[in-house]
Amino acid sequence: MESLWKLTYLLEPASLALIATAISVAYASASRALDYGKEMERNLDFSEASITLDRSQALMIPLASSCSLLLMFYLFSSVSHLVTAFTTVASAMALFFCLSPYITYLESQYNLVDPFVSRCCSKSFTRLQGLLMLFCICTVLAWLVSGHWLLNNLLGISICIAFVSHVRLPNIKICALLLVCLFVYDIFWVFFSERFFGANVMVSVATQKASNPVHTVANKLSLPGLQLITKKLELPVKLVFPRNLLGGIVPGSSPGDYMMLGLGDMAIPGMLLALVLFFDNRKHKDVNVPSDVSPSKRRNYVWYALTGYGVGLVAALAAGILSQSPQPALLYLVPSTLGPVMYLSWLRNELWELWEGSGPILNEKTRLLEV
Repeated sequence: MESLWKLTYLLEPASLALIATAISVAYASASRALDYGKEMERNLDFSEASITLDRSQALMIPLASSCSLLLMFYLFSSVSHLVTAFTTVASAMALFFCLSPYITYLESQYNLVDPFVSRCCSKSFTRLQGLLMLFCICTVLAWLVSGHWLLNNLLGISICIAFVSHVRLPNIKICALLLVCLFVYDIFWVFFSERFFGANVMVSVATQKASNPVHTVANKLSLPGLQLITKKLELPVKLVFPRNLLGGIVPGSSPGDYMMLGLGDMAIPGMLLALVLFFDNRKHKDVNVPSDVSPSKRRNYVWYALTGYGVGLVAALAAGILSQSPQPALLYLVPSTLGPVMYLSWLRNELWELWEGSGPILNEKTRLLEV
């Protein structure tokens, strides 16, 4: 009974905010990926074409992730400034990518004439885009100075959406291969890494903070206002919500106590959501689909996958609360998202179509760009 009582922690504001944010980001990532694909096809602009994973790349991702994890585990203090600098640039670019559609919407909605002011990286750059880029840079600088968790989450969400939009899965076969490999990867590094490396590698890397290069430079130059610059930074590779989210209303919470969820636990399911959202969109365009198809068959796969994601996320948080130990989120998220999609597609006789994929064939230029 006491264990069941602990599950009420799922009703804490921090838990509810984490669950709602993760579900929203997973769907927003898939939706942005769909819109980005349509935009590239409409403009015939493949200079920023997304990368479609094949079997070898899907197998390499867990291996590359494991190597990166070990590198961060052993050498993080040595490469901390470099990692922070790379993350800063990636965050600014990802935030610009996420906000740029709103600039396009404003221009079309209000018939704004926005002259081109320059060309950067073989692309035209308008005045509004320049202002947007300035805003993104200022946002990243504010995060570097303050290290506030809200800015950390904003940049992390942007990175997640940009990743899902640019790295895609061609079919459910490659998707299942990738998810199963990452399923094993997550379980090993959370549950078994301590036996081989003397510490929980995944938890150690996820919880360590990076040195702030801005603070280091300001300290060496003895600049004024040094005390206002945070010395350590939470990198935007995870969502963080303080347990005292409502100012200490929740008993037993301390200012330094956070709930966390890695970006991979949103981005990887988000890639599956993007895949089925593409499939749903294509089926709706298919003129060969009869109009008398039953409502259950017209229902989109993406909603089943998104519901499964929510269930898996709650199960992962509940397991962590009951066991009082870190849990590999993909242990719960992979079955709860991939399972319903494959089962429903089998019931609808669409499993083979999803398994092999039927997306548009990219031209030779796009294939060369992907390489």
